[in-house]
Amino acid sequence: MEASLIVFTVATFVIAFLSGIVPIFSGITGDKERMKQLTGVAAGVIIASAMLVVIPEGIELVMTDDHGADEALAGSVALVILEVDHGDITADEGIEEIEELIGGHDEHGHEDHGHDDHGHDDHGHESDASLSDSIGDVIAEVEDGDINASTGIEEIEELISEHGHSEESHDDHSIGILMGGAIMAGFLLMFILEGLGIGHGVHEEHHEHEQEHGHGHVHHAAAGGLLVFGLTLHAATDGLAIGAASATGDMSLTIAILLAVLIHKGPVAFSLGIFSMHEREERKDSIRDVAIFAASTPVLIIISALALQGLDTHYIGLTILFSAGTFLYVATVDTLPDIHNPDTGKKAMVNVLIGVALFTVILLIANAMDLGHAH
Repeated sequence: MEASLIVFTVATFVIAFLSGIVPIFSGITGDKERMKQLTGVAAGVIIASAMLVVIPEGIELVMTDDHGADEALAGSVALVILEVDHGDITADEGIEEIEELIGGHDEHGHEDHGHDDHGHDDHGHESDASLSDSIGDVIAEVEDGDINASTGIEEIEELISEHGHSEESHDDHSIGILMGGAIMAGFLLMFILEGLGIGHGVHEEHHEHEQEHGHGHVHHAAAGGLLVFGLTLHAATDGLAIGAASATGDMSLTIAILLAVLIHKGPVAFSLGIFSMHEREERKDSIRDVAIFAASTPVLIIISALALQGLDTHYIGLTILFSAGTFLYVATVDTLPDIHNPDTGKKAMVNVLIGVALFTVILLIANAMDLGHAH
């Protein structure tokens, strides 16, 4: 993924930087209605990507990490036990086959885990040891001669049964809250930043200046700095989403999120360039604003991809769900002012629906071309 990561970082920087400096050097102020249209379509793309790709993939990653490996192992071991029960193989042969399934008992010696011989802690409760570790403990007992193979098969069967019951209980409660909390945390982060005045609403900010003062040239350095900072933080969360997707090794997921980010980033960068051009006294200051904004996404792509590489997919999934929360906030806030305005509500609705339809069609085409997700 290293080469792909470089391509992603370069693409996000180039598109954002070029979109931002065009109004600075050309003097183009932009058509207000056209910018609203583009923003609405981009918001629709972001909403669709969050609902159709980011959230489902994040949930799948969290659930797979918690249950996928152990569930697959439990199924394979159960088949071996079934062979023993039917008399197709002996208990000793069953133990050997199960040992091969868990990759050998040397990595699972019971003396290394701090648990008792049945994968429980000193108080008799199920410990945090993986199913593979617990089965390895039983196999080690058999090979040490502490129990015979038949008893070992019975204990392994009990471990699989206990694992199934504990996983059902775990699914129903903490996992759902954890995943929902990750989405809410991303949403609330953007909400709090907006409430503190560190927002991302560059479109509205620029137009309000023009309406209040009759022209675009209003120099509010502090407010301008906060707005650039807010936009940069938002762009950083985009990078977090792309980097987390890249860390999964799923190219189709990464490209889907990258596409949504790039479609949204162009109009935002263009508006930032217009805003900064009117806020800053010097052109070089406006270029600096755009450069900082453009660099934030690629920097976070690299940092998050490296930081999450090799971590349990559980954490990567939660990171992606957190990013989905930021996506949903930004997309809805970008369009809510126009939706609530009787004069622009229908147009805003149509623009968002166009964005949703656009991303959905792209996704359907990708699936038809067998470019679906593969973990």
